[in-house]
Parts: sequence; C-alpha cells; structure tokens
Amino acid sequence: MLTQFTSSRVGGISTRKDGAVFPVTTSLKGGAVGNVCKSLLKQGLIEEIAATDLNTVWRHDEERGPITLRATPLAYSTLGITDQQDETPVETPTAPVQRRKGTKHETLIEMLRAEGGATIDEIVEATGWQAHTVRGAMSGALKKKLGLMITSEKVEGRGRVYKLNN
Repeated sequence: MLTQFTSSRVGGISTRKDGAVFPVTTSLKGGAVGNVCKSLLKQGLIEEIAATDLNTVWRHDEERGPITLRATPLAYSTLGITDQQDETPVETPTAPVQRRKGTKHETLIEMLRAEGGATIDEIVEATGWQAHTVRGAMSGALKKKLGLMITSEKVEGRGRVYKLNN
C-alpha cells in the first residue's frame, strides 16, 4: 500500500529523476493529496524544499517562501529503487521564487495583512472579483495552496473582517 501511494498516487516520484511530488499525476480528490503527503512527511519518505516553480507549491512559509515536496532516499529504498539512492543530496535552490508584482492575489494578501484586515466588499472593490471568487481565493490559493492562516471576526460598523495571521 505504501509503495502504491508513494510511487503512483503522489506524483509518480519513482519515475521523476528529481523526486518531485508536485504536480500530482494521479486522480486523488479533495484533501486526499494533502492527507497522503502529511503522512509521508511524518514517515520521512518525502521532505520539504524551496520551490523553484510556482506550479509545484505545497505550502508557503513566511521565512523560506514557497515550499514543494520531494522524495527522500528512504522513499527510494522503501520502493526498492536502488539507482536513485545516491546519498548525495540534490541541490536545494537558495534564491526565493520571483513572484509577479501587481497581481490580484498580491493585492488580496496585502489587504489581509493590513492592520484592520479587509471585508469581502473591500476586496471585491480592489480586485474587481465577485464575492464568491474572493472567498474561493482565500480558501484555495491562500489557505490550502500557500498554507496561510486567515481569521475572521465581526466588527461593528464594518461587518465580517478577514485578516492574515502572521
């Protein structure tokens, strides 16, 4: 079962020379990929490294920036792949990923980091998105993909205000 999850279910790492987990090449739905990855991390079969491609981001770390996942030597030995077990670590990029400036996601993050946070209506006005798109971006791109923590509270006179926890 472990071999099945590690090699085919989570990105096909046994067929990738760099051991990358993302992008996932399987049909796992919803939170299943996250649950499998968390389990493999705990078991030491995959590890977090700095992401060089924004399409491979697992989560966002405030200090290290975008993070992705790759297989460890333990994963290769568990899978019985001996030609990949080189004990020499693969070079981990040290330069942070360059993000595009002036994007709507950047605007959203800046608004949520502001002292008073932001309401859905304020974000809609700033980005031109519809309210359901704002909620989806906060839930999907920020919480799930980048791993940012967003809180909300009702503020008298403003309504529900969303903030990024630092």
